[in-house]
Amino acid sequence: MQVIVAGGGVAGATTALALGRIGAEVTVYEAYADPAGPVGSFLSLAANGLKGLRALGCLEAVQQAGFDVARQRLWADTGKLLGDAPRGRPKGEPLHSVTLERGRLVETLRACAADQGARFVTGERLTGAVRDGDGIRARFASGHTARADLLVGADGIWSATRRVLDPAAPEPAYAGFYSVSGVSRGVDVEPGVFNMVFGRKGAFIYLAAPGGEVWWSAQAASATPPGPDEAGLDDLRNLYRHEETPSALLRAATSVRRPTLMHALATVPVWHDDRIALVGDAWHPVGAGQGASMAIEDAVVLARCLAATGDAPTALSASPSTGPATAPSTTLATALAAYGQARRDRVARMLKAGDDNRDAKALGPVARRLRNLIMPVVFPFAYERATAWLYDHDPGAGLPPVGRVPAVRG
Repeated sequence: MQVIVAGGGVAGATTALALGRIGAEVTVYEAYADPAGPVGSFLSLAANGLKGLRALGCLEAVQQAGFDVARQRLWADTGKLLGDAPRGRPKGEPLHSVTLERGRLVETLRACAADQGARFVTGERLTGAVRDGDGIRARFASGHTARADLLVGADGIWSATRRVLDPAAPEPAYAGFYSVSGVSRGVDVEPGVFNMVFGRKGAFIYLAAPGGEVWWSAQAASATPPGPDEAGLDDLRNLYRHEETPSALLRAATSVRRPTLMHALATVPVWHDDRIALVGDAWHPVGAGQGASMAIEDAVVLARCLAATGDAPTALSASPSTGPATAPSTTLATALAAYGQARRDRVARMLKAGDDNRDAKALGPVARRLRNLIMPVVFPFAYERATAWLYDHDPGAGLPPVGRVPAVRG
């Protein structure tokens, strides 16, 4: 089966890896010359995402590219500890959350996908797609076209593939937050702990990284997006002047990246048809630190729906009658419908959690005081129960193990 993946970031590279593992011939088209590059900041992969990578055979490579973070602590703006729990995993889960630069994750996933035979073409931005017989033909800004059996839109929150599927699809809107990340030195931070401070003007995340650095990310609330000369260090120091550790880290900053606006996307009504499917932020920018893990889940589940679960190959074709008599057969439309159904409820629940997470970062003074009183009492009893559905999930269940991969034909 010939597959075009639009977008070569986390979602696109993981999709190429997953579909390559089930025997598809995958070409990834990426708009930028370097899809890893200095895009975004650091990110964390929780147990659900790591289990997906384990099913794809690249967990160890990703773990080596980052570092383990065993615990998570939540702090009030006053410095009061609100909660302490395992980071991104249920209690007793041996897979620790992994933190790494986004670019390092993309590079690692691309290398693993290339080992599965995926081809990467950079400098090509998808602009549209049309039906071409029993396949689909993708068009790019350069004038290049390419034909495949399946087009996967992994082209992010500003997805052109989403508009191909549904010209009336919603567009992203500024979510009332912007993010600025940076690196500091000379501030003592306990290793192996992911810290989030619920500040008066937004959340502030920090953790100790190898080499004596402290990585941090300010997620500042602002009704209007900052201008090109705003959101510098002086602005951040003023916003977080009431929070002790964020203030110290901002004073000790050695490098700062430009602001990234955070966007929300209304519910996307069309995720797939019989030749196109969306993965990752193209249809669910979930927030709550789960963007990469949920994109990995999408890729693994898509591959699982396209592949046979036993030793026999699955034939993917325009109609059930065209497959070989020796192998079970399914239409591509049926497989993509199964993908949508498998992801629908979980993604909806994750989107709700992301909205709640965003709201919790912008509480007024009265709500903050109530949270600071109640949360330390409730957190030890409620946190694990509230997150079990997320971290206990294994998206790779049912995917053929590495080394026993069925062939997939178009």
